[in-house]
Parts: sequence; C-alpha cells; structure tokens
Amino acid sequence: MRTARFTLDPAFTVGSVNPRLFGSFVEHLGRCVYTGIFEPDHPTADEDGIRRDVLELVKELGVTAIRYPGGNFVSGYKWEDSVGPAEDRPRRLDLAWHSTESNRFGLSEYIAFLRKIGPQAEPMMAVNLGTRGVAEALELQEYANHPSGTALSDLRRTHGDKDPFAIKLWCLGNEMDGPWQTGHKTAEEYGRIAAETARAMRQLDPTVELVACGSSGQSMETFAEWEATVLKETYDLVDYISLHAYYEPVDGDIDSFLASAVDMESFIENVVATCDHIGARLKSKKRINLSFDEWNVWYLSRWQEQATTFEQDDWPEAPRLLEDNYSVTDAVVFGSLLIALLRHADRVTVACLAQLVNVIAPIMTEPGGPAWRQTTFFPFAQAAQYGRGQVLDVRVDSPTYETKKYGEADLLHATAVRADDGTVTVFAVNRSRTEPLPLEVALNGLDLTRIVEHSVLADADPDARNTLDEPERVTPHPGGGAELTHGRLTAVLEPLSWNVFRLG
Repeated sequence: MRTARFTLDPAFTVGSVNPRLFGSFVEHLGRCVYTGIFEPDHPTADEDGIRRDVLELVKELGVTAIRYPGGNFVSGYKWEDSVGPAEDRPRRLDLAWHSTESNRFGLSEYIAFLRKIGPQAEPMMAVNLGTRGVAEALELQEYANHPSGTALSDLRRTHGDKDPFAIKLWCLGNEMDGPWQTGHKTAEEYGRIAAETARAMRQLDPTVELVACGSSGQSMETFAEWEATVLKETYDLVDYISLHAYYEPVDGDIDSFLASAVDMESFIENVVATCDHIGARLKSKKRINLSFDEWNVWYLSRWQEQATTFEQDDWPEAPRLLEDNYSVTDAVVFGSLLIALLRHADRVTVACLAQLVNVIAPIMTEPGGPAWRQTTFFPFAQAAQYGRGQVLDVRVDSPTYETKKYGEADLLHATAVRADDGTVTVFAVNRSRTEPLPLEVALNGLDLTRIVEHSVLADADPDARNTLDEPERVTPHPGGGAELTHGRLTAVLEPLSWNVFRLG
C-alpha cells in the first residue's frame, strides 16, 4: 500500500487543548448511577456508598468535567428531590427512560463523588428548561453556589454541605430541539427561555459559563437553522453551544462506520460556520465555542428495539439499559472520534463522553461484583493523559477508500499534540480492515530524537471485546518496527488499529 504522510512543525498549530475536552457524563439512566457509581452494599463501597473499584477506574480514565444529571432525564428533574436526608427524598417516575428514580443519589452525592476523583473533576450542571424554567434554575444556583445567609444557601448547610459547590459550568437544558424531549420547544421558544435564564443566572453570578442547546445531531431537520435562531437570542449571554453525535454501523456497513469522524468533523465545522455567521450579523467581537457534550459509539437501533418492549405499567428502578459491549472495531472508531475533537481544539473546548459507567460506557460493573475496562477505555485514557498541550496542524497525504455513506475517505486519520516540555504524541488510526498502512511523519523544528512508546490497540479478531468472563481479553500492546531517524518517524500501522506514538 502507498505510504501515508504528514509533516509536523511547531510553527503550525490548531490551538491549545482545554482539559474540559476530556469530560464525561453521568445521567440517571439505567445503571450509570445505581450499581455503577453508587452501590452502598458493594464490598468496595466507601462510607458514602461510592464503589471504590469504580472510583479508581474513573481516576485512571482521566475524566475532567462531568455533566449531570442529564441528558433527557433533566427535562423532568426536580432538583429539590435530590437534596436533604436520603431517606426523606421522594420516589418519582422518570418519563425519559420509563423508570422509577429513588433519588438516593443526588446533588450532594454528585459533588462528593467529584471531590473524591480529585481537583481535575469539575461539575457541569444542567438545568431543567423542559418542564421548569427561570425561577427553578435560579433556586438551584443559589442552593448550590451561594455561601450562606439566604434561605436556600442555609438549607444546603443544614443538609451537611457547609461549603458551596462552586459550579461554574451550566447547561441550559438538553436537546430541546428533539420531539422526544419532555417539554420540547421550537427554536424561537427555546431561544427565548434560554436567554431569560442566562440573563438571570448572570445577575446572580456574572462569572458563570453557560451552554445553549444546539441541535441533537447534524441530521436533524432543523439543523443550522436551530443554531442560528437560538444564537440570535443568546449570543451575548452564553459561552458555548452544544453538539451531540452518536455513531453505529448501519446495515452492516463497517467501512462507513470506520469513517464516522468524517461526519463529526463536518458537524463541528458547520456549527462553527453558523456561530461565526451570527456573530458577524450581530457585529460582535465575541466568539462562541463548542461544547460537544454528548459523543460516543452507541448502538441506538438496539435501544429503539428495546424501548418498544416496555410494559406501560412497569417502571423498574435502575434497569439494565443501553449496556453496549464494545469491540475492537468500536474502539478504533471511538479513537478516531477523539482525534476529530483534538483536531478542532481551537473551538471545541468542552466535550463529554456519554456516559461514564455501564450506559454506553468505558467502564462496566456487575452488582455486588467486579468492575472492568471496555475496549473504548484505552483510547480515552491515553488521549486524556498524553493529549495535553498544543495541537499541531496535521494535513495527511493518505491512500483513500470508498464508503457508501461518506464517499472517499482517508485510510489514515491522525493528529498530534505537543506538550509544554517539547515532547510530541501522535494519535493515528488505520481504517483499513485488511491492510497494514505504512506511515511517514516529517518532524520539522521539533528536536525529537527517540520513540518513548508506540502503543497499539488492534486484534486479529475485530469483534474481540472485554466481558465479565474475560475482562482483559483486549488491551493495548507495544507496536514493532517504528523508527525515528534524521527527523523522520516511520512505522507501519496494523490493520484496523488505534496507535499512540510518544516522541521524546
């Protein structure tokens, strides 16, 4: 096969990686919270009911901002139900996922969980603009963030939380363009309530950072028009607009699935164009950044089939929902999506992998039993650890292949990040399912002399996956044959592989 090539030069960069790019998402959905993060009777549970085995994997994963409590769940969320003594909290029906919510894990437990992860874990709170509005958002903000001396801040203190939660990053609702959303609104309706809520929240705290709802996907009929309408109302009041995207193979079309990042990059660039167009129309010097606060591989068609089997009078508590088991193929696509986010780090400054545990997640658990890493755990953990610094401009000259959905696509998908100490990490995916891909990278002005590590995630069986019975069936392995001589990196990428080259 023809060699794929690109050049790295510190003079040509995309932008700095915001640590929030490695965020995640915890929703009251299925077993993400209950028997995922929170299981008081588990052998590893701490004094607050948090599973220590899960906590250690979350730390290893390297997540930063964690979005909460939804997702579709937030559009029926009453924050008052989730505070105070757990035994006094009401049980509620959750319309979003046809479940019963016990509220045993609530706002205080969420903040305590973040603090156990460490200082890198930042709250990202969503307010309910589906069935509620400005007043309730302000009440939640006051309860969470005001130090003391008011009814709601003092209520928090009586609940045992003396210190404010210091939530700076807030989502103004969730997927309000979606007809499936409780309280679904038109762009005009949502833009108006988002602007009113943003204005009021800034009166309480001018330093808050706010995310307006963008389209739930590029395929939505109202895409781009929705963003334009919402931003006309909110441009000077918000900091970000959201993007959501999930990918799965359709009708067995693996070649198109492997090129999913083509769609993700197009989505990002189209939203950027829309934001900048509205900014120009408003003659504003402000720049709206992007919060890609839901992204993943998700076998959505399986969920849609499952949803049709619900009994109307059956409202289970923490049922097994959306527990996709990811293959090597899924992990390679997942890694390519991470590359797409890094390649647009100048504008995508928040991103949240949906979700963290059990629900389309990199970490799986068994109630009363073990926790383990899915195949997708490894690309995320490596990107979160080594993808910090300046993203270098990567423009590949690559062999291509034909896809049914996206036309001609590069076999190589790659990016590179230069850390503050001058080291460089190259992330690269070979999309070919059958052929190794020779790679050559020219390293101009980078003073790199050695390969610290070449890590590969690939397998002779592209459907290999980690399970309860075989939790370590798939792990990264060292690559072979890569060389760095005279300012040039050469290697051969295994078929269908995620690669990490660390250069010192």
